[in-house]
Amino acid sequence: MISWTSAFGRACGWLLDRIVNGLALSRISPNVLTFIGLVINIIAAVLFGQANATNGDEMFLFAGLVIFGAGIFDMVDGRVARRTNQVTVFGSFFDSVIDRYSDVVLFFGLLVYYGRINRFRYVVLVAFVMVTSLMVSYTRARAEALIGQCKVGFMERPERVVLIMLGALFNHWGVMAPVLWVLAVLSTITVAHRIVYTYQNTKHLAPLT
Repeated sequence: MISWTSAFGRACGWLLDRIVNGLALSRISPNVLTFIGLVINIIAAVLFGQANATNGDEMFLFAGLVIFGAGIFDMVDGRVARRTNQVTVFGSFFDSVIDRYSDVVLFFGLLVYYGRINRFRYVVLVAFVMVTSLMVSYTRARAEALIGQCKVGFMERPERVVLIMLGALFNHWGVMAPVLWVLAVLSTITVAHRIVYTYQNTKHLAPLT
């Protein structure tokens, strides 16, 4: 017997595969898809920034839906690259750089929102989450330059995007505030975990010259 969750997963996988096939037939560059994802995230950030105490729930809902759309491009660019044999070293680099911009722009939109409604504590919290989110990626990149692989820690970019999207979609019930606190704590733990992991795996290595 097939559960509804497995059926839903298969349906989503089928739909995603159809989207990838369509984009592959168009011969569009995966780098263009990556950049489109950034543009869509900028739209979501603008929606966050346009929110205020009166229309906040509505604007956050729209932003959450837009982030979902950006996530589709984030999921398909690599698949299209593999399907069309357009995988390149630069493409991997470009995807990583654009992902960082996509992260920052969403938090920047939230900074504007909390600044407009005079919630200084949350301005500071969002700024902290922005920094720790970048550090999650930076610590992995630096560690993997030394030890080859460092995938420890929970709070990767997909988890961050899902949490921000859920916070936006359900902000009517005050979900965004706890989401930011969760991001702050778990991102910090992830950074600390990667620092410890890298220390443990570099103790035997000779110092770099």
